[in-house]
Amino acid sequence: MRTLKCSIGKHNEYYRYIAKKWLFLVSLVIILLAAAIVSISVGSSGIPISEVLRALFGFSNEATSQTIVWNVRMPRVATAVSVGIALAMAGCVMQSVLRNPLASASTLGVSQGASFGASIAIVYFQAGAQISNASSASISVTNPYTVATWAFLGGISTTLVILMLSRVSGVSPAVMILAGVALSSMFTGATTLIQYFSDDDMVASIVYWTFGNLGRAGWKEISLIFILSVLAFFYFFLNRWNYNAMESGANTAKSLGVNVDRLILVSMSIATLISATAIAFVGTISFIGLIAPHIVRRFVGSDYRFLIPCSALMGGVIMLLADIASRMIKAPAILPIGAITSFLGGPLFLYLIIKQRKKRWVD
Repeated sequence: MRTLKCSIGKHNEYYRYIAKKWLFLVSLVIILLAAAIVSISVGSSGIPISEVLRALFGFSNEATSQTIVWNVRMPRVATAVSVGIALAMAGCVMQSVLRNPLASASTLGVSQGASFGASIAIVYFQAGAQISNASSASISVTNPYTVATWAFLGGISTTLVILMLSRVSGVSPAVMILAGVALSSMFTGATTLIQYFSDDDMVASIVYWTFGNLGRAGWKEISLIFILSVLAFFYFFLNRWNYNAMESGANTAKSLGVNVDRLILVSMSIATLISATAIAFVGTISFIGLIAPHIVRRFVGSDYRFLIPCSALMGGVIMLLADIASRMIKAPAILPIGAITSFLGGPLFLYLIIKQRKKRWVD
């Protein structure tokens, strides 16, 4: 009888443990929807939240509100959520398969490689249209598939180098990050060379593109990012138990029947694809893949059944909040969102470096 009571107590404790994770997941969905509504409401033409809700559900009689909500603010919100989900999921999976808490698209140089590839596509393959006037210059992507392809090629070249390093015995997480820094410098230098041989308007356009801007993606680009992210989510979620096994080490995962080499290669390739595609259309957005998974781990631990979907939702929330901040800090001007996310992620990155230093960077 005592054994039965003990077993029932453990079952109840497990259900409470799972219930807390589900509660956090549902809370994130509610926060994401609330942040999206606030983001639609905020701007140079402020719209009350009640009017936003009426416009969203088709009950508004104000044509101006309908136009602003559906044609101006909604694409921006959809871009923020799609990009946040893509970058956060990519960072979450990279940290698992590389067993490196500092891994993300920005810290491994994938973002810089993707930016270099996208710059080549825009400048040399006419995948972008240059729009110049007396006061400014900018680029709009006219061939998103060419840009995404070149961005992926730039990002995957970095990933392959990191994967080769990860297979070298004795390579620590610190060496991987330093390799990412070196690759970032190389791609940044290559991008600088492209700018050096371009005319002034094109240089201004490339620099503006690298700032990060959620307003330049249209529904075609948003759909591409979203569809790739959904497909990636299904692959990552189907392998959630394999990622849980990887938490105990590659040798343990192999003993449990996980094809570790294939899991690492496919997961890193997919993570690179979705992060490079997102960067190709909005510019460099740093640290989302680092911030979101680490915040979520505080609440759901390293259980990838919940860590993957919660990281994706948290990425969308952070991007929406960063976008709101970029539009409110110096309204009506819109600050580069890449700068906002860098201010958020920089301190966390330093904290993680200090934390890992205490562990002597032992893998």
